[in-house]
Amino acid sequence: MLSRSEEETIELGYELGRKLEKGMCLALKGDLAGGKTTFTKGIGKALNVKGIINSPTFTILKIYEGDLKLFHIDAYRLEGNEYDLGLDEYLDEGVMVVEWPEYYEDYLPKEYLEITFKYVDDNTREIEYRAVGDKYRDLC
Repeated sequence: MLSRSEEETIELGYELGRKLEKGMCLALKGDLAGGKTTFTKGIGKALNVKGIINSPTFTILKIYEGDLKLFHIDAYRLEGNEYDLGLDEYLDEGVMVVEWPEYYEDYLPKEYLEITFKYVDDNTREIEYRAVGDKYRDLC
């Protein structure tokens, strides 16, 4: 699918966020400025998160309170590290969004929804969903 603006990307995140349940994991792939954090803002909106959602690049993990807890992880700085953040514990408490999952793939759950963001131009992104495991097929 195509998003032609930041607002559309937030809306796509919102629509997906309305369908999420406790224990679900989303793996967001794509280039810098590809729309991953913007999409996560829409998920937070759907979960009634009250805080401002921004990139957890330097903190690696941000936890937001809402109808479900939202665990927002930026694994970019974890490249080459064998540091387990204890993802299984977070999944028991809410929804997890992992940006740059390729740097943390050994610790991802067996099943998750992979979402890839491709830069088309300054305003347009191509967004693709791929279910890893049966649990996420209906979300695609």
